[in-house]
Amino acid sequence: MEHVPPPAEELARLDRELAELDARRAQLLTRRAWLLAALRPPAPTAAPGWNPSAWGAPPSGRPGAPAQPWGYVPPKQPSAPRSAQNVLLTLGGLLLTIAAIAFTLVSWGSMGIGGRSAVLALVTAGALAAPAVLLRRGLTATAEALAALALVLTLLDAYAVHAVAAPDTDGLGFTAVAAAVVAGLWTAYGLALGKLHLPLPAAVVLAQWPLLFGAWAAGAPALVVGWALLATAVLDGAIALWGKGTGTRVTACVGGSVMAFSALMVGLTLSVTASGPLGALAPGALLLAGAAAALAGAWRAPRGFARAGGVVAGLAAVAALGGVPAAAVPEGWRVLACLLAGLALTAVVRTRLPRNAVLGVLVAAAAVVAGALVGALPGLAAVLLGPVTLLSDVWAGSPEGFRAAVGSTLPWSELAAAPVVLAVSAGLLGSAYRWWPSLARIAAPLIAREEPGPTGAAAYGAGPAGSAGAPGTGTPEAGGAAAPGTGGEPGAGTAGTGGTPAPGASGAGAPGVPGAAAPGASGAPWYAGGRAGTPWYAGGAPAARRRPSGAALRGAAGAGAAVLGWGALLLAGAVLDVPYAVAVAGEMVLVAGLLALAVRGAGSGRDGSAAVPVTALVVALAGAVSAGLLSLASEGASYAVFGALTALFAGASVRAGAGVPRAVFAVAATVGGTVLTGFAGRSLGLAPHEAAPLVLLVPALTVLFGARLRRNPVALPVELTGALGALVAVGLAVPDAPFLALVLALCGVLAAGAAVRPERRPVAGYLAAALFVLATWVRLAAAEVSFPEAYTLTVTVPALVVGFLRRRKDPEASSWTAYGPGLAATLLPSLAVAWTDPDWQRPLLLGVAALVVTLLGARYRLQSLLLLGGAALALDGLHELAPYVVQVAGALPRWLPPALAGLLLLVVGATYEQRLRDARRLKDALGRMR
Repeated sequence: MEHVPPPAEELARLDRELAELDARRAQLLTRRAWLLAALRPPAPTAAPGWNPSAWGAPPSGRPGAPAQPWGYVPPKQPSAPRSAQNVLLTLGGLLLTIAAIAFTLVSWGSMGIGGRSAVLALVTAGALAAPAVLLRRGLTATAEALAALALVLTLLDAYAVHAVAAPDTDGLGFTAVAAAVVAGLWTAYGLALGKLHLPLPAAVVLAQWPLLFGAWAAGAPALVVGWALLATAVLDGAIALWGKGTGTRVTACVGGSVMAFSALMVGLTLSVTASGPLGALAPGALLLAGAAAALAGAWRAPRGFARAGGVVAGLAAVAALGGVPAAAVPEGWRVLACLLAGLALTAVVRTRLPRNAVLGVLVAAAAVVAGALVGALPGLAAVLLGPVTLLSDVWAGSPEGFRAAVGSTLPWSELAAAPVVLAVSAGLLGSAYRWWPSLARIAAPLIAREEPGPTGAAAYGAGPAGSAGAPGTGTPEAGGAAAPGTGGEPGAGTAGTGGTPAPGASGAGAPGVPGAAAPGASGAPWYAGGRAGTPWYAGGAPAARRRPSGAALRGAAGAGAAVLGWGALLLAGAVLDVPYAVAVAGEMVLVAGLLALAVRGAGSGRDGSAAVPVTALVVALAGAVSAGLLSLASEGASYAVFGALTALFAGASVRAGAGVPRAVFAVAATVGGTVLTGFAGRSLGLAPHEAAPLVLLVPALTVLFGARLRRNPVALPVELTGALGALVAVGLAVPDAPFLALVLALCGVLAAGAAVRPERRPVAGYLAAALFVLATWVRLAAAEVSFPEAYTLTVTVPALVVGFLRRRKDPEASSWTAYGPGLAATLLPSLAVAWTDPDWQRPLLLGVAALVVTLLGARYRLQSLLLLGGAALALDGLHELAPYVVQVAGALPRWLPPALAGLLLLVVGATYEQRLRDARRLKDALGRMR
């Protein structure tokens, strides 16, 4: 019987297959266009002065001439005549400008009023009239230079009028009027001579100052100055949208950005410093007007500017709406007012604003929420890291409150709203996680891939073919459901909704190929994924691979809700300064809840749905560490907390399914048990070295636990954790040599017990032997034995006999297993004593014994005898020759050792390959030994 998938699954599969077909068709069409361009005959030689190669070869993947090979550098060309002409005209205009300024400022007083007026009027009129004549003759560059001179003369005329005709008028007021008049004149002049590029941008620059200088001259308050700046920014925005020429629009865009930023800063400053809600209303109106102006500009602006306008509008709206209530509440609660205002901005998704403007507003809302969360981080960090100070004074007594246990000096009254901020953010993320399908349907038009357009200002709810269409076109992977008539049936949708692409709606391809789809613009939504069975990050178009899937986003929302909710409750206890016992109990309850959440979702998969249990596990571990540190102030609290943690993690390990979470739970329980044994030693009044054997109780249990579990994946992490506990016990016993020997021997027993299991024998067997030998050496050193051979030979001889019998029974057995422990038991202690022995008998006997062992190893091809004997012989010989080497080195010239070292390096370098072959042969020879 053939399996028929559900409609939603079949729709997603069709989306992926159509996306792959469109992408492949686009690649083939692009390659075809490139081949046609390669076969096309070369273009005719360009006219003088035009250098198309200066723009570079066409990029790969687009129609046009084949690109130059990588690394190609075109030959340098001599300067074009027009470039030299521009340099000469610029220098000439600059010199004339300097002369005019010098004449006006220096030579002005030597002429009468009539001469002054006549000279300035004549020169200005000539400079203004000359560009018109030059343009008719085609001398555009010369006309531009004279227009620049005329601009400077016009400004000098305004200065002259103020100096002669109105010297008593206010300078700022006269400057405002003069700027407005000159801006109007140059606007008319630029419109009359449309071929000139300078007049209109100059008029835009001059138009920035009339309102600002006028308000400043009138002594207006800061709010009026802000309105003047905003009005100027609105004028600049209108020019940037509808102005003539690229230079004019760019100048207006820059000026409008500066003026709008200044106006918003004025409004923000006045809102923050307002004495009450009524005082914040007027600055709020200024900020709202700025937000409205930014949204109005974003309606017709290109995509990048529209998004920037949305961000500015959103931030201004938050400052306006949150500033009024913020002025009525204490300082610590102002961040909550701004947070609520930022969250209110999310209602913009229900409006008919352009899609890019909506995205910008949402970015602003996210920035406000992120800023509020960052403000809560210092308090949360103090709660988590503050108990570290208790490590220096363990069990000193229970503090009075949570703040005293934390030991932080933060101004907690100013952090009163921080828990509320975290709780509100956690609630929103939790709601998004709970109702993700509805949220995905609402956000589908925003997150769908945008088709290229001329302005990018189409409303996101009514986009053209190729956009996401109406809400309800999500796929199951995004948490949405396909609405009837919008891609739920094959061939029932437009391009971009999962149905059959409409004619011509598949994107822009190569020129001359109608309907060719551009790579990555197949119209399929990014959350449609790739081929069936592939993860979200490996399928679909490149744009799809750069974006997470809907399941991953939902998991991130749930994980964020868990983290922020936990942080809110922790920080609330510190802000309220709850009693110490309540704080400890509260943290334990939080850890238990997080463990329950982690156990419930453990093993749910590797997609985005696993983010919540994994995050809960990580946060539970962090909370357990924090609670454990907090409990160190009291002995009873320490036992209660670590006992409860051990029980909780052990229970979670039992309830969790197989996998990494279960191993993590088991390891955490093992660590908790090890800490409890340390507490028991402290309660019994034992010194650290005396408590070391008690700490080995948990490693012993882990060995038994591993024997019970055998090849269970949890066994190895638990045993390794127990081994770390044994290492801690060894560290505690270091100050006392007898106890250190005892602990090493006990560790050897545990390792030998683990070596009984075949899967642990290769490592645990060698470790047990090494620990027993090391325990013997430490005990002999502690007893100040001067003749260790009397004790070690009694161990070496039986060990060698047992090894010999083992080799007779199993000739393939390793010599390290048969003879290594017995030889090391005598050679190494004797070598250590020989290095501190001033007499010559012990080194001589040790050298002879090591030589015999080495020769036997070489004769019978036994690796352990050869290496152990050779190492002992070399070290013993070095000890005996060291004094003579020092004397010889002192008698040699100081330049000789470096020279010998250099000569040795030269010899080794000259015969490097031969030395490598020798080393390989030596390695192979040793490898063939047993």
